[in-house]
Amino acid sequence: MSRSGNKTSQILEAAEKGQYGVLAAIAYNVEHITAFVQAAENRRSPLIIQLFPSTLVQTPSLVHAAAAAARTASVPIALHLDHAQDVNQIKEVVDNLPFDSIMVDMSHYEKEENLQRTAALREYCHAKGISVEAETGRIEGGEDGILDTGDLEGILTSPEDVEEFIRAGVDYLAPSVGNVHGDYGVKGPQLDMDRLHNIFKALNGRVRLVLHGTNDFSPELAKACIQAGVTKFNVNKLVLDPWHDYIRANIHKPITQVIDEGIDVLKRSMERWMDIMGSSGKV
Repeated sequence: MSRSGNKTSQILEAAEKGQYGVLAAIAYNVEHITAFVQAAENRRSPLIIQLFPSTLVQTPSLVHAAAAAARTASVPIALHLDHAQDVNQIKEVVDNLPFDSIMVDMSHYEKEENLQRTAALREYCHAKGISVEAETGRIEGGEDGILDTGDLEGILTSPEDVEEFIRAGVDYLAPSVGNVHGDYGVKGPQLDMDRLHNIFKALNGRVRLVLHGTNDFSPELAKACIQAGVTKFNVNKLVLDPWHDYIRANIHKPITQVIDEGIDVLKRSMERWMDIMGSSGKV
């Protein structure tokens, strides 16, 4: 697969060269997509819109809404399927839906099977021009819409993992460096930054570095991760919490007012984090 024609690859290669981070934001509805795109256009920032596999079942039309929004935007926006774990669903998506990239998440298997399944699915995706993300090691915790790994042991990523996944042909690696899916608790994030730096060195420009588990991140931690080489930041509650707070406090208002004001709240949250990530003004 030629990376030069893949939108996600183009966005992340530019971010690595420019040393900034790109928000890869989970969307649950069309209001989220609207706010994300408005923020990206206002800030002249690249963006990746992410959907969970559960969305393909619950609200399948959202895929086409997101793809249309990305296609017609005045800034580079890619559409990514996060944590795809069902082989049949992945093949169905590749054959029929307009995604630019897919996270082939086989991390709930032991390493050898993870690698074998990832390599086979990467080949299937690449044949259709879709780039592939994989998780090295295993990140603890769970999120809405994906398999909970809370009962599986977290496995930190090693340099050996990096080489094995590069040999499997993936385009982006999401390492396990003490990050967790979901909330961090009272201590907050405790990332192994030395490990993250060493993973980026081991990648040596061959694939891009992705970070999952950004709930409770401070601006300072996000910037430190960018310095360590991270280009793609998967964000969920980090940007969506102000939206949730607004909806809970204002659900009694007329629905059209709630939609308008909610979109504005989320747009401002996204713009703030685009500024923090350094992606504002890059396109």
